[in-house]
Amino acid sequence: MKLFEKVLIANRGEIALRILRACKEMGIKTVAIHSTADETSKHVRLADESVCIGPPSAKDSYLKMSAIISAAEVTGADAIHPGFGFLSENAAFAQMVEEHGITFIGPTPQHITMMGDKITAKKTMIDLGVPVVPGTEGAVNVDNAIEWANKIGYPVIVKATSGGGGKGMKVATSDEEVVNAVRLAGVEAKANFGNDEVYMERYLRRPRHIEIQVVADTHGNAVNLGERDCSIQRRHQKVWEEAPSPALAQDQRRTLGDIVNKAMKKMGYRGVGTLEFLFEDGQFFFMEMNTRIQVEHPVTEMVTGIDLIKEQIMIAAGHPLSFKQEDIKITGHAIECRINAEDPETFAPSPGKVIAYHTPGGFGVRVDSHVYGGYVVPPHYDSMVAKLIVHGKNREEAMQKVKRCLDEYIVDGIKTTIPLHRMLVDNPDMRKGDYDIHWLEKHLKKDA
Repeated sequence: MKLFEKVLIANRGEIALRILRACKEMGIKTVAIHSTADETSKHVRLADESVCIGPPSAKDSYLKMSAIISAAEVTGADAIHPGFGFLSENAAFAQMVEEHGITFIGPTPQHITMMGDKITAKKTMIDLGVPVVPGTEGAVNVDNAIEWANKIGYPVIVKATSGGGGKGMKVATSDEEVVNAVRLAGVEAKANFGNDEVYMERYLRRPRHIEIQVVADTHGNAVNLGERDCSIQRRHQKVWEEAPSPALAQDQRRTLGDIVNKAMKKMGYRGVGTLEFLFEDGQFFFMEMNTRIQVEHPVTEMVTGIDLIKEQIMIAAGHPLSFKQEDIKITGHAIECRINAEDPETFAPSPGKVIAYHTPGGFGVRVDSHVYGGYVVPPHYDSMVAKLIVHGKNREEAMQKVKRCLDEYIVDGIKTTIPLHRMLVDNPDMRKGDYDIHWLEKHLKKDA
C-alpha cells in the first residue's frame, strides 16, 4: 500500500516542524504554508515548497480554508496534516479537504462534529459505556440553571458546549452565583466560539486531569498507548505533563484502557485521539475528546517508542496499525515542560527577537522547537516556543533530568517560563507527585 506523494502542513511553529521531519523520514515531500509574519520560520525554510497564504492575522491566514485548499491544489499536495489548534478540529475544513479529493490526516468530519460539541460528546460516551461527570442532559439557560444546579449539587461548573482552553467556564457555589455564571459563560462562549450554548456539571474539588492516548485505523483496530497526567495547569492551560501518571495504580490504568478501546471500536474511530478525564477518589469522569494530535504527545512517544505523527500518516493512507495492544509496553517515565514566551511572574506575552538560543541535550532529552538564534517571535499567535521532553528509567530520574536541562537551557532576548519550571521541579509536592488541577494556581497566589 502506497503512502502520500506530498503533504501540505496546515500549521506553524514547532508542530509544523515536527510533521515536516516525520514526512521527510518517510520519503514524503512537504509543503509549508505561512503568513507574512512566519516567512523566516524554520519549517518554511526546510520544506520542499512553501506558500504564503496571507497577512499575520490568523483569521486571514491559518484559519482561511479557501487559501489553504488553493495552496494544496497549486502545489499538487495529495494530503493535508492540520497539526493542533487552528483548523485541526474543524469538521467543515475536514469535509472541504475531502471534497477536493485531498486526504485529511485526521478523523472523519462526522467524528470531529460529534466530539466537538461537548453535550453530544457526553451523550455519545454514556451510550458507549464511558463514565461521565454528573451534569445536565443538554444546554442550560438562566431560566433552568437553579433547578439543574440543585439537582446536580453545588459546587457546579458551567461550560461552553463548543468550548476549550478554559474559555466560557464559570464555577458557582450558590443559586445566586449560578444564574450569573450561566449568563457570563454564555457571553464569553459567544465571543470566543460564536455559540452561546452552555451546559453544567458537578465541580470536583481536587481532581487530577488524566488523559488517555488512542490510535485507531480503518480496519477495526483500536489501541491505547497509556495515560498522561496533565494536572499542572494555569487558567485551564496545561503547563507540565507526564507519563505515566504518578497517581494511578496498574489496575486503574488497565480498566480505563479497556473501556476506551471498546468505545473507540464501537465508534469506528479513525486516526489518533485523546480522551480526557477527571480523576478523583478512584473514579474517572469523561470530560472531552480531542480529535487531533495533542501538544503533549511526545511524552507518550518517549515511554512507548511509537511515533504518533508517522502513525497518523500511515492510518490516513489506509494502512492498518503497526502494533497491537499486547505490543504496547510503557517503559520508564517522561515529563514535558511547555516553554512559553511569557513573563514567568505576570504571564504577559513576551514576543521579540531571540538573541541567543541554546537547547539542552544528553541521553533521553528531546526539545521540540522552531526557535533559533535571531528568530523573531511574532506577537500574533500562541506564545509556546518550545517543549522540553525528558525520559528517565523512573520518575525520580526524569525529575533530576528536567532540573539539569532547565539549568542548561538558554533563551536570551525574550522572557520565558523556564523559571516557572525551575520552581516546579524543586517543589516538594511536585517531587512527590502530590498535586491536582488547582495546585499551580493556588501555589502562584500564595507566592504573589
